[in-house]
Amino acid sequence: MIVRDNGDTWQVVLQTDHAILSGDFARAWGNAVFETARPHGTVTTAAMRHDDGWAIWERYPSVLVVNGTQKPRNFLDVQIRSHLAFYRAQIAAVLDEDVYAGMLISMHGCGIYNARYGTDPTLKLTFAAADQRAVDEFAAEQELLQTGVRADLELSDDEVWTNYKLLQIFDRLSLYFCMKDLEAGEAATITSVPVHYGGEDITMNIQADGPWRVRMDPFPFSGTEHSFSLLRREIPKRVWADHDEFRRDFFAITPEATQIVVSA
Repeated sequence: MIVRDNGDTWQVVLQTDHAILSGDFARAWGNAVFETARPHGTVTTAAMRHDDGWAIWERYPSVLVVNGTQKPRNFLDVQIRSHLAFYRAQIAAVLDEDVYAGMLISMHGCGIYNARYGTDPTLKLTFAAADQRAVDEFAAEQELLQTGVRADLELSDDEVWTNYKLLQIFDRLSLYFCMKDLEAGEAATITSVPVHYGGEDITMNIQADGPWRVRMDPFPFSGTEHSFSLLRREIPKRVWADHDEFRRDFFAITPEATQIVVSA
């Protein structure tokens, strides 16, 4: 769950809904400036399914007290052993259908614990250090898996790392729309954005252009404007007696499909 304080409510986006938006970005990415991902279907699958495992956790979401305030448990505050278990499950599930996509998701899973291989130092899970041995074991097994897939498919380092970074950009763009105050027009800067395979990465600036409307510079999609949809919930703030009471309130709320407009 991706949780944002929205005044009198908590805005909550399920990880699986956030991933759908990531996949939509991957599907639309590419123009005369930005090279389309290749293989396109594989990278899109990785973006769309990179958080499938959260469907297990999100059947029974929980609350957490942070700085004296009770709130829905945000994804950065997830229990680590649970996170590692459902990440292993989602990697295995995707590997069964698309080995390359599964490998990219495996890299994404490792990157959650090492600041996206140094490209995003802001990404940190609150409780990771307390379970560092389990994290290290996960990373070692996944890196072994990745090495095997890369050898079997004869993938070049350049292609693999460009696709990994593209997956991170699709994820980070979606997180921007989930975590920032788009009604107030909060801006953002996205770094380490690939333009071409074998080329230099750039920085992308996102500026508000009205509620749920932004301008991206440079613009990574075809044409001059694209619309996307984000499924989110607004849950009124209160103190819940326990996790079950929160779950009843949360699942009683009908999610809202919010339209996002991105332009050049």
